[in-house]
Amino acid sequence: MDPTAFVITAIAIGGTALLTSVRVLFEYERGVVFRLGKLTRARGPGLIFLIPYGIERMRKMDLRIVALDIAPQDTITKDNVTLRVNAVVYFRVADPTKAVVEIEDYYFATSQLAQTTLRSVIGQSELDELLAERKRINEVVREIIDEGTERWGIEVTGVEIKDIDLPQEMKRAMAKQAEAERERRAKVISAEGEYQASTKLALAAEVIERFPTALQLRFLQTVVEIAAENNSTTLFPIPIDLFKPFIERGGPRDQADREATLKALKAAAESMLEGLPKGAEPAVLEAAARKMIGMAAEGPAAEPLQVAVKHGERNGS
Repeated sequence: MDPTAFVITAIAIGGTALLTSVRVLFEYERGVVFRLGKLTRARGPGLIFLIPYGIERMRKMDLRIVALDIAPQDTITKDNVTLRVNAVVYFRVADPTKAVVEIEDYYFATSQLAQTTLRSVIGQSELDELLAERKRINEVVREIIDEGTERWGIEVTGVEIKDIDLPQEMKRAMAKQAEAERERRAKVISAEGEYQASTKLALAAEVIERFPTALQLRFLQTVVEIAAENNSTTLFPIPIDLFKPFIERGGPRDQADREATLKALKAAAESMLEGLPKGAEPAVLEAAARKMIGMAAEGPAAEPLQVAVKHGERNGS
């Protein structure tokens, strides 16, 4: 055999073996190496060498976090409310060798486990709890999925419920409930304001009772506020206290006039009785007295009538 041909053949075989045995792995990649079908170990990152001609084979595994979208799931809550829920699961390959050896398709298996776990957790929760404590529900689902995928070399880093689709009837009922709750709060706040205002008004009334001038100051302040509104008509009530001096000044004079009228009526009744016969009936005397003082007021006429009757009794009638 020609030595030159032999060298060329050896170089060709060696070059081919070199090219087939060299692998370059990125930082986020690992290579699971099998030697004649038997697992050796995971290699990488960087430049690695494999025994050529199929003696060693490698399978690349990506270690980056994967976002797995869970399809919408029709579930029933603990309080028998039908929901449509979808979520997203974040996971990564923590152990490449287990992810290759322990399970055929870790991506599909993690997706199915996430769906069943999501349904199970929602079925054990009530609607109000699901809406108010979503963060806790996410953590519970993550722990359950992570526990199930740990033996596959998969680490679940997070679970987030993206959307909760409620039936239209339930949405209307919740809207009514929220509206009623807002009305209740508004009424409570209004009642509390009325109570506080009444307390302050009671204290203000006590101050005005001790200092009556404060009422006049408050009245003038109210007039100023009304005038600031540019009203075309302003009602200006006049306090009755302004007429008190005139009433007090006219009081004694009116009292004196009433006393003078009463004395005149008494004298007229006495003179009338002296001119009547002694045998007259009390009713006749009373009628005569009424006729005499018919134009007088009822108050001053009362005593002359009594005087007339008594005088008639003294005369033996």
